[in-house]
Amino acid sequence: MRTAAAVQKPISVARFRPTAAHALPAAVFQSSIRVYYEDTDAGGIVYHANYLRFFERVRTDWLRSLGVHQREIAAREHLQFVVRDMAIDFRSPARLDDLLRVDVRVIDVRRASLRLLQWACLDDGDARAGTSPGEATGKPPGPPLVTAEVKVAAINPRGRPVALPDWLLARFSSPQGSANGQA
Repeated sequence: MRTAAAVQKPISVARFRPTAAHALPAAVFQSSIRVYYEDTDAGGIVYHANYLRFFERVRTDWLRSLGVHQREIAAREHLQFVVRDMAIDFRSPARLDDLLRVDVRVIDVRRASLRLLQWACLDDGDARAGTSPGEATGKPPGPPLVTAEVKVAAINPRGRPVALPDWLLARFSSPQGSANGQA
């Protein structure tokens, strides 16, 4: 079993219930996502399944920031990443025009899989507060609206588990793979 250097004991969504007073763990990578009409339901709140898309985009951008391009790795290493398991906790809704900050943190790196913690919270450039993206308010992001623990597995073209190459394990375990980064 290989573990990322900055990873301590595993975090579980069931145990991970931060509040405004309980700081979120340091993110590996974060990105902002604006909520549009297409993301909401008839009540004007983010439709629950769209958080899965938001989390997928940020995981993909995180991989790209590490120099891991999924099309290239599929062609060169004959492996793809798939979500094997996800536990998600919906705590509070996001609404139309909200600016969300979506973060990802590495929990555990194994030979053929990794576990990640992801969360979405209101960014400090929140439309509800009358600010716009990029307009710093100096306020930290609010408590998480949604958290998810995600197990991502590596598979070959036949859908069977496959070991991650050493160079990729090194990237996931490096300071860039387990320290704060910005989109």
